[in-house]
Amino acid sequence: MIRVAAVGDVHIDADVLGRYRPALEQLGDCADVLLLAGDLTRHGTVAEAKCVATEFGSLPVPVIAVLGNHDYHADQPEDVTAVLEDAGITVLECSGTVQTFHGVRLGVAGAKGFGGGFAGRCGSDFGEPEMKGFIRTTIRIADRLGETLRALECDVLVALTHYAPCPDTLAGEPLEIYPFLGSYLLGQAIDSAPTALAVHGHAHAGAERGTTPGGVRVRNVAHPVIKQAYSVFHVGAHEPALSASGSAR
Repeated sequence: MIRVAAVGDVHIDADVLGRYRPALEQLGDCADVLLLAGDLTRHGTVAEAKCVATEFGSLPVPVIAVLGNHDYHADQPEDVTAVLEDAGITVLECSGTVQTFHGVRLGVAGAKGFGGGFAGRCGSDFGEPEMKGFIRTTIRIADRLGETLRALECDVLVALTHYAPCPDTLAGEPLEIYPFLGSYLLGQAIDSAPTALAVHGHAHAGAERGTTPGGVRVRNVAHPVIKQAYSVFHVGAHEPALSASGSAR
């Protein structure tokens, strides 16, 4: 079994430095890898990214991340990514990585994702250019996420996004903003491959547990939801994802 730690929406800035570090330094005792589910910064500045690099760099386990909407706000996602990668953090965007733990190949496919809503209550590729552009962005990202998931050669597969792939983990958020929190297209992409676990953030007032229509277990690891430095999930080849509570606050 591989132990996957995950957290999102940590919104690091200078005043947050050190909050997570004591628990993160103990990661080697309870996890093999750490996934960061976006919104790593508050406003997506290089200065904030350097704070993230300080907090989450040089950990005892590999760190794999996607960016979130906050990380795009300053229109510097490439610069933010460069700072994180210089600190040894793998940043995915419609891409994947395979790493081996305990003789098992773990594949992680990551994408920020985007909004659009869920079956029966979603936007469509129709009408004004602005609406078509919004939905086509989600279609493009979801298609590329699915392609990445299906292409990874591994024993156990995990999907990492910022936006939600199912409505279950949004329970508690106002219904009016569901279309801005995720899309069913991400769930379809995840279901197109033998995915063992999907983790996301973004929904601060949402619920922790959900399932895609295809039966993949989904976990919302936004820090305001899990209320700890990370949660840990055990995943193994040919077995469903099993979740365990995180060991640090």
